[in-house]
Amino acid sequence: MSAEQPTLPPVRLPADAELAREALAAPLVARAVRLARWAGPETRVGAGGELVDEQLPEAVEVLGLTVPADELGGEETEAYEDAVEEAEILAGDAWRLAVDTGLVEVEDGADDDTPGAAGPGENLALVTGGSPQDVLALWLDGFDAVFGDAVAPVLGELDTIVGEDGEIDFESLDWDPEAEAEFLEGVLGNLYLLTVSEGGPGEGPVPLPALAASMVVPDDMGEPTDDILEQVSDAMMRLDEQFRLLEPIGLVEYQPVDEALMAEEGEEPAPPVDDEDVTRYGMVRLTPLGLYGVRARMLDAGVDAPAVGDLADRGADVLLAGVAAYPEAAARAETAGWLAGRDARDAARELLAAARGADAGSPLRRLHCQQALSLVGAEAEPAVREVLDDAELGGLARVWLAERGAVDVPAPSEAMIFWLAIDTIAAQLDAAGDLEELQELIEGLTGRHSGFFDEAWRVDHPATAEVLEAMGRLHRDRTTAKEARKSAFKARSRTGN
Repeated sequence: MSAEQPTLPPVRLPADAELAREALAAPLVARAVRLARWAGPETRVGAGGELVDEQLPEAVEVLGLTVPADELGGEETEAYEDAVEEAEILAGDAWRLAVDTGLVEVEDGADDDTPGAAGPGENLALVTGGSPQDVLALWLDGFDAVFGDAVAPVLGELDTIVGEDGEIDFESLDWDPEAEAEFLEGVLGNLYLLTVSEGGPGEGPVPLPALAASMVVPDDMGEPTDDILEQVSDAMMRLDEQFRLLEPIGLVEYQPVDEALMAEEGEEPAPPVDDEDVTRYGMVRLTPLGLYGVRARMLDAGVDAPAVGDLADRGADVLLAGVAAYPEAAARAETAGWLAGRDARDAARELLAAARGADAGSPLRRLHCQQALSLVGAEAEPAVREVLDDAELGGLARVWLAERGAVDVPAPSEAMIFWLAIDTIAAQLDAAGDLEELQELIEGLTGRHSGFFDEAWRVDHPATAEVLEAMGRLHRDRTTAKEARKSAFKARSRTGN
């Protein structure tokens, strides 16, 4: 009876304007914009578009990253040199992002020995003059560039991988770019799924070991082997490096692995070490901007990744079919968005018309129609009264009117009561909700109606036999369950199915 489920639960995203503000506030983007505004005729770049070494100190100063020597013991100290190197790396990363996203335009030099020049690119105007969608498109380009950096090989000591011709020997790195990209895509996909699924951590952080294990440990494995645990550890260390790169673009909030846990083999970790404190092994969460970015990559890859609000401009038939696969909170939010701005009476008529049908998905459509109507005000009453005599919708309409204390509501016929009971259980079976709640619904119905199964098998509903069989499986009273199975047999004999 159940309809095909989408690949992922729907995500609830902020408005594009809010996401665009987050994109421009991301540290790496903000720095890239500042460098793009600084770039001018005197800015010199190398053959790959990178800032020449002589320009880095000025870029550091523009970004406000200048290191105070006196606070680090003077310019001759190792701490000062490390801080300067870190500042220049941050400036270089920001410049590279500016080039990759078109915030900066680079002009090649006349020859290999002549530095090129750089200046503001066309996309810089989008930062202040573009629409939120323009800004988000710019950010997505930046995300793609940083993703590429994150899956690039860790070069380590260059002299061990540079060949006689001066080129990097990538084969010696044992690096598979497609496999690396697929792995990180999978990690981000799992993090996305954990975030949007009901019962997951939601907006809370996910422990890095759990995320690494989700990619390495087979689903059917009981106790992980030492080899698998080593693979999980290796994956954690690689993810630690990658999330450190992805955080400045605004994709994630990341608490890195405690450096005390990264002792060299044969060395003792620095105290104190609390094996029970999982946060020391890294914690990560997708930001709202990160959810937007990962979803965009999924959509580009052909993954069905719906978002709340996708159905707002569609017909009621599309709405009821779509929310049939949504978790309860997302379905309610989607429906509320659909109703916003619509005339209550017209919306109720459209919902009721879409709820009709004898196909396999119709009981769940009617359930979601009933839930949608619960969000509609009393002004929809005339539209609901129009279907009181409808065989499929009359019972639903009476329930809606009774819940609002309406007067002059005709009593339902016995046939309508039994039809509504079968339809309701069929919808709940399709919704695959809480088993105990379904059992209580079934036992409540049979308890209120003596001789329920003597009449239920005669109900002219396409799901009658399936519902009665399910009642036979789920009812906790053996005698009543047996009656349900007998009734199901009679229903099948009556219809010949």
